[in-house]
Amino acid sequence: MTEPPLRNVSLSERLRAHLAIARLDHSIKNLFVLPGVIVPLSVYPALFTPHLLITLLLAFVAVTLVACSNYVINEVLDAPFDRLHPTKRNRPAALGLVNIPAAYVQWLLMMVAGIAVGLTISHMFALVALVLWIMGCLYNFPPIRTKDVPYLDVLTESINNPLRMLLGWYAVTSVLVPPVSLLIAYWMLGCYFMGLKRFSELSEIGDRAVAGAYRASFKRYTPESLLVSVVFYASTAMLFLGAFIIRYRIELILGFPLVAFTMAVYLKLAFKHDSAVQNPEKLYREPLLMTSFASTAIVMGLLLFIRIPRLELFFTPTLPSTTPAVAQPAPISYTPPGFEHQRLRIHAKI
Repeated sequence: MTEPPLRNVSLSERLRAHLAIARLDHSIKNLFVLPGVIVPLSVYPALFTPHLLITLLLAFVAVTLVACSNYVINEVLDAPFDRLHPTKRNRPAALGLVNIPAAYVQWLLMMVAGIAVGLTISHMFALVALVLWIMGCLYNFPPIRTKDVPYLDVLTESINNPLRMLLGWYAVTSVLVPPVSLLIAYWMLGCYFMGLKRFSELSEIGDRAVAGAYRASFKRYTPESLLVSVVFYASTAMLFLGAFIIRYRIELILGFPLVAFTMAVYLKLAFKHDSAVQNPEKLYREPLLMTSFASTAIVMGLLLFIRIPRLELFFTPTLPSTTPAVAQPAPISYTPPGFEHQRLRIHAKI
């Protein structure tokens, strides 16, 4: 393992390096919080109040602090490996610009600050934020260090997607239960993106020996095995997204072609040289992807608030039931379509 170059670093340069390893530019990933905000609001619009805007601002600060804490430790622990990567060798920690003891303090302080802000929102929010931080530790710290284990690296890093969604959800309400089907779909969609990132990285490096030295999981990966896993992730994501749509909001099926198109555009990007797929914070430079993503987000968001009864009739089952029909008692109270009240919180169904 190569050592960082010996160099004199000024205080201002050191401070810039410590700011850089927090990767504030990666905060774009916190947009994954938004579905967790929009879905409960589509069920109970009354949850939207002026106070909620302040809560969401605090939630964004809390999520950013916890995520940045994970980025700090990732940069510190990955520095010896980053020096073997053609572009990541220029990261501050890999260049020896970071004071390692100070970085560990930075890591802990950002986590404590994030959890403290989260506690002002709700205990459930703070708990999920803590789980997000713990997953970062499992991903980066030996002897577990899941990032070195093929497939487990993708699964554990992508679990941050449903965790971010839960953070958005618990910033809005702790009464409604997030559907398990939506959480799994969100998780598998993240695996799809992360699997393509691994594929793009491995293809870019080319030399399997160099790739394996940089990232241990690359010793077992091949481009073919990664693409096969990507098909699995995409299929599973769409299965559970379909389960959510049919069970909770059939109107969302109208936006599915846009979801599929966005996934196809992302797949094509993974084959490009020096692809932005390897650095998601640079995806905004891809106009077709951004247009497709924005259109998908807008359409799916609008469909959450639109009811089309004829669409439900169109998808009414046409085959006879295999079990005799049983008369159902009249409901005692109104339940908004798609979600249970607090009395059923512990029984979330797929």
